Amino acid sequence: MPIETLLSTKAQKAFVLTILAQAIVVLVMVAITFAFVDQANVNWDEPRYKTLPCYLALFALAEVFELLMGLDALRLRNVIQLIGILAFHAAMLVMGSLQIHETRTALVTNSGADGTVDYTSGGGAGTLWLKVRPFLIVVPIIIAASWVSMIWCFTKLYHEFGWAIFHVVGANPEMKKMYQYYQILLCLLKFDFFAFTGVTMQLLIVVLQKNSAEFGLTITAIPVVLLLLAMTGFAVQREIKWIMTAALVVMLAAQTYFYKLVRFYNPESDYAYLSTRATLTVFTICASLLLFATFGIGCKCFYDFDQGLEKSKMHGGYYKPVTGTMMDSLFSGEKGEGGTYNSGAPLAERISIE
Repeated sequence: MPIETLLSTKAQKAFVLTILAQAIVVLVMVAITFAFVDQANVNWDEPRYKTLPCYLALFALAEVFELLMGLDALRLRNVIQLIGILAFHAAMLVMGSLQIHETRTALVTNSGADGTVDYTSGGGAGTLWLKVRPFLIVVPIIIAASWVSMIWCFTKLYHEFGWAIFHVVGANPEMKKMYQYYQILLCLLKFDFFAFTGVTMQLLIVVLQKNSAEFGLTITAIPVVLLLLAMTGFAVQREIKWIMTAALVVMLAAQTYFYKLVRFYNPESDYAYLSTRATLTVFTICASLLLFATFGIGCKCFYDFDQGLEKSKMHGGYYKPVTGTMMDSLFSGEKGEGGTYNSGAPLAERISIE
């Protein structure tokens, strides 16, 4: 049975276009909010205003990451990663909702004043806060609407991918279970990258000064953590025990990085986190839980080494490169070389994760 090429089915196109469309709308809303605040000539060095550049940077990173993860999941025909993307999108909804509260905290210090009295810090009619509020509210609405659409696409993709993989190769239940844990670990490593990058980026924007020791430690931690994630993925795929052991040990030790959570509520430093405390708290807790889950699943995968799964890890099935451009695949319904829509190259052998 021939397997469709990447982005050749309606469900795949709808999934990617949904992510792309909501990303454009969300980033436009975030950029407009930032521009209005910037035009008010606020002092960006004040800690309470730091939530706005964090907001813009965080959503720009999140939207690009989600689009790349979506394309990667479709390329790999990875149902587990699609589930992770849905969870990630739900987390974006939470972050977008929190930002409404945090922006109000940053902008409104004189709630009784209207625009004629205090345009920048007032909370009444004609103030900066009421000017940007509609754009802040649109963001979680768009994310929620797109999430519903993505769930519908997922139901179609689940059956599409399961049917295709079913016809490629069979496997006994134990092998399927081991391969499923392997796929979960790879998915967690990708989300670990975003979580760590998000936390670090916010800390660098919000509080850290370039001449401080903490700034240097935070910068140093970036390549260390990225190397850790890469080592873990390399070791688990090729079943190299000594590298996997070292990666798991460092992963557990890396949990100490999240001591920064205490600083968000320390009376001596809480003013610096006044308008970003909620977002940083959620982000830091999620990052810590993700890393701990990665450690646990990593231990399970380490236990499954030398069980005959290495060949499937190294030569798992994926879509062959698509002829033509990605835009052609997205917006056209052109037939493949064989004259049908289903004339893509067949998948290499891969164990089903169903």
